[in-house]
Amino acid sequence: MRLELFENKLKIKQLAVVLVTSAFVVSCGSSKSVSANKKSGTKTVTKSENLRKLDSKFDGKVPRSISDILKDAEKYLGTPYKFGGNTSSGFDCSGFTVKVFEENDFSLPRRSSDQAEAGKNIDIRDVKPGDLLFFATGGGSRVSHVGIVHDIGPDGEVKFIHASTSKGVIISSLNEKYWNKAYLHAQRVL
Repeated sequence: MRLELFENKLKIKQLAVVLVTSAFVVSCGSSKSVSANKKSGTKTVTKSENLRKLDSKFDGKVPRSISDILKDAEKYLGTPYKFGGNTSSGFDCSGFTVKVFEENDFSLPRRSSDQAEAGKNIDIRDVKPGDLLFFATGGGSRVSHVGIVHDIGPDGEVKFIHASTSKGVIISSLNEKYWNKAYLHAQRVL
């Protein structure tokens, strides 16, 4: 009887390890990054170089509705990451965006890959606070992570707020090598 109980506990632990491991592989912010090149005339420009030399068209004005969204997002800074989470006790990336937009009477699809098709695709030079940024953190070109544009610096640096697997809800920069390489595209949903 004891041996049977021990074997059952061992199987449960093994299953838990497999589930946790798979959650990190397919969830927001997994460790693999993407490299991509863009052709510009005869010179090949890497995506990293292109984003670092960003000439933003943002004029610095943020409408009140967007400001409200960003304030709601900021109140969750430090909230831990939780796979499948969409409450203040823990968020995954798309659960975070859904919650913040929901608090402002706007609904988004639950999955980041579905959010990536909502609204209008925009050029990175045209992003404004409140727009969504999408990333392929697991390799390839499949959307696996989403963040909300938080602000754009005078030098064009794009910062975004998101739920990362390692640090929970934080503000990151597209200038960071990891995010720069994983960046796919931006969407305007408002």
